[in-house]
Amino acid sequence: MSLPRRILYALLLVGFAVSVAAVLLARKEAPVPQLKERRGALAVGGEWLNTKQAVAGLQEKLRRNPDDYEARLQLAQAYVQESRVTGDHTYYDAAALKLVDEVLLKRPDDFEALCTKAVISLSQHHFGQGLTLAERAAELNPYNGFVQGLLCDAHVELGHYPEAIKAADRMNELRPDLRAYSRVSYLREIHGDVNGAKEAMDLAVRAGVTGLEQTEWCRVMLGRLYENSGQLAPAEAAYRQALQTRPGYAYAQAGLARVARTRGDYHTAIRLLKQARAQVRDFAFDDELTDLYRLNNQPTQADASAQNVIKQLQAHANTNDQEDGQGHYTDRELAYAYLKAGDLDQALKHAQTEYERRPANIDVCETMAWVHYKRNEYAEARKYMTQALRTNCRNPQLLYRAGCIALRNGEVAQGESWLRQAREQNPNFKPDPTDPTPALLVARR
Repeated sequence: MSLPRRILYALLLVGFAVSVAAVLLARKEAPVPQLKERRGALAVGGEWLNTKQAVAGLQEKLRRNPDDYEARLQLAQAYVQESRVTGDHTYYDAAALKLVDEVLLKRPDDFEALCTKAVISLSQHHFGQGLTLAERAAELNPYNGFVQGLLCDAHVELGHYPEAIKAADRMNELRPDLRAYSRVSYLREIHGDVNGAKEAMDLAVRAGVTGLEQTEWCRVMLGRLYENSGQLAPAEAAYRQALQTRPGYAYAQAGLARVARTRGDYHTAIRLLKQARAQVRDFAFDDELTDLYRLNNQPTQADASAQNVIKQLQAHANTNDQEDGQGHYTDRELAYAYLKAGDLDQALKHAQTEYERRPANIDVCETMAWVHYKRNEYAEARKYMTQALRTNCRNPQLLYRAGCIALRNGEVAQGESWLRQAREQNPNFKPDPTDPTPALLVARR
């Protein structure tokens, strides 16, 4: 990943007294992180021009007055959004964190700064720190809808689902909008209400401005809900509409790639994922490419892709394992990456590290269950899967994995029931071709 580019500023010489001039000459302002050029479709259109103009204006304000903390905070927020758009989290999260910490150093109770740092912490998967910051901000302004959304996100990721629901409900009371509806959607999905999740995400899309990244992200998430329900036509329509309103949108391209994969058109799926990867830096595209290469009988490319995923995640990773350190916590993602690379010991190591951070999160429990399953440690897998199922989530992959684990533990009726439910949730769902566990049920069909 590229490192931040820094520039040095000359100190202004003001005042008439020699003593004042000497003090100002001794003062050195920290360089302001710069905006990086976008690439491909992201560099086309008015949005990029507006972003460059806005950032240039804020940087000019800071050049004239380094103590303009409002401009410093607005620049941090612009970089947070640029991180979302480009996927260059390593650079922009660090840049935004530097700017917001400079504000908090002078204004430790600045509500906007606390919220902005909470957003960065959550982006970096420092969920405990994100919760602490959001709680501090909520104490300052309990009637702000945005901070309730931050509380919701932190509680979800830590597995505090009742608290997350309360925060989401409060957010919708204060300001029902795209951000509020999308959180309701995710919570409904977690608790097994797939139709309700679709309704809420559709409200989020309708509440957003067509073409903006946040709106099209919600449209892609709506498509994903349709996709996981086996409804390929509305899923494809959502992805295509997102591409029409936001040309070159990488996550919509990835959605179309999954649709092509489901239909058995692996060549098209690979092409679309490569296009997405060229636009946005996201390891998930290479992770999906790994599976596609295996399905397309390209083992050499699959192995190389799996190793590339590991390298990307390690490059993003937090190196000191401290909540206030820069860098992402990527252990859950690394656990799956090492599974695909065939390194079961490293997979378990990273899964356990993530579990120690947030043992109540159902996705983390599922990861622990699946790693133990792949290691033929079926009793351990069953223990963690029980926790992963506690919210009644109906995700077909979760149900499939629960079925595999139950069958390996001799719970044939329950295992077959989970596998059937996975297919009922998504008739297009395809079992792992390398896993012989559900072969009995498949044969009966």
